[in-house]
Amino acid sequence: MADDVSDIRLFTKLVQAGSLSEAARRLNSSPPAMSRRLAAMESRLGVRLVDRNSRRFALTEEGGILFERSLRILTDLDEAEAEASTGGAVPRGHLRIGAPTQTGRQRIAPLVAAFVAQYPKVSVELVIADVEPDLVDDELDLAFTVGSPTEPSVIARKLTPARKLVICAAPDYLARHGMPEVPDDLLRHDCIRLVRGRRVFDHWAFNDAGRRRELHVHGTLSTTNSNVVLSWALAGLGIAQKLRWDVSDDLANGRLISCLPSFVADEKALYVVHAGRSHVPPRVRAFVDFSVAHIDELRL
Repeated sequence: MADDVSDIRLFTKLVQAGSLSEAARRLNSSPPAMSRRLAAMESRLGVRLVDRNSRRFALTEEGGILFERSLRILTDLDEAEAEASTGGAVPRGHLRIGAPTQTGRQRIAPLVAAFVAQYPKVSVELVIADVEPDLVDDELDLAFTVGSPTEPSVIARKLTPARKLVICAAPDYLARHGMPEVPDDLLRHDCIRLVRGRRVFDHWAFNDAGRRRELHVHGTLSTTNSNVVLSWALAGLGIAQKLRWDVSDDLANGRLISCLPSFVADEKALYVVHAGRSHVPPRVRAFVDFSVAHIDELRL
């Protein structure tokens, strides 16, 4: 029975990863080992589950049926284990947690380190990326998100009050190009833009005579990495829009200067989200509670 469950878990992870090589990377294995496990499972079942002629997995009809049912089986099994272990048991097991790049590195990583120090029976993988997390596709137990989640099936806990974004630049840049006095002044400045997927964050929101207005900014530099946005701003290469908690230290010590603070409209809060299940695993519940209790220590 244990081997059957192990095969089911492996198969779902293979499909969710989308390729043997990506599954091997996530599981700290090798593509040949993944291929052998899959072939053995197909041989035992007597059916072909995956068409491996293309770069990405293409499930056969039988593979699709098995995948859908496997997800339901594993969800029921995990919930049953969680329900059985909630009677005062010490949280244990593995957590895979997603977080935005800069916030994850500067703020969430210390939180995770403090959590595992208090709960040594829980192991954590912190997945840092500047893309919108998907709990299912990214195989995440929890994720930190900036802004209220739109997915109705997740449970979200708000960790911080909403705080305005910061338009900021290095003193050197402002000495060379001048301080913008009103939002329209940004149209003659070099604005550094963040890119996520196909979306370019080049519409910055401002209050204009009591109304919200989006200004389409331009610049020579854009990147998919929020850390790079910060490094370019610190180097005096342009004006950036950042989360306040990501630049609080730089603002405090004068490496960056806030621009147009009275005009900025957009506000963001930090949330921690997890799948909406009837029985939440103790390790997930423990991490959420720990985050709520210790978030003030991170100076977000």
